[in-house]
Amino acid sequence: MQRRHFLAGLTAATTLGTAALTAQAASTEDKPTEKPFTVKAGEARFGVHTPFRGINGNDIKVSGKDTGGQFALFEYVGNEKTGPSLHVHHEQDEIFSIIEGEYLFRVGDNEFTAKAGDTVFAPRGIPHTWLQLSEKGRQLYMVQPAGKMEEFFLKMNELKGPPTEKFMLGMHKAHGMTVLGPPMTLK
Repeated sequence: MQRRHFLAGLTAATTLGTAALTAQAASTEDKPTEKPFTVKAGEARFGVHTPFRGINGNDIKVSGKDTGGQFALFEYVGNEKTGPSLHVHHEQDEIFSIIEGEYLFRVGDNEFTAKAGDTVFAPRGIPHTWLQLSEKGRQLYMVQPAGKMEEFFLKMNELKGPPTEKFMLGMHKAHGMTVLGPPMTLK
């Protein structure tokens, strides 16, 4: 009987010790920023711009490094009627807040327009894309948790020319996403 209590106590102590070490490691690696900051209009959080297609602003405003990996916030400034490929985030929700312009969104089986002041929620695991309908557009979008989106945009920014389809599929997979189809187009 005493041996059973000893083994149960040892198991509990080991589990608690492992959990404490894991929590300590996570808090050291994912410690959020403790100081407030401002990212001015037209600037990126760490001074590195990551334009979409080379002409549309797509800057990190709040980094996952700032939030302990909880979320990352980006600002997209569109200068053309375009949008991303139909894709899915496997471990992130994505939230879009339209600041300027009009967009056509597809989230799952739903297709709808969103204008300045509207917010769109795309849950993880649900395919989505959007197309800018207006000449100029601006949106803030957040991924939660931060995942590897920042790294994805930084890697894409390093490209010297248009990527191949094979490269894009690999990039998305390496960063927690899957491309499911082409971008939307105006009909």
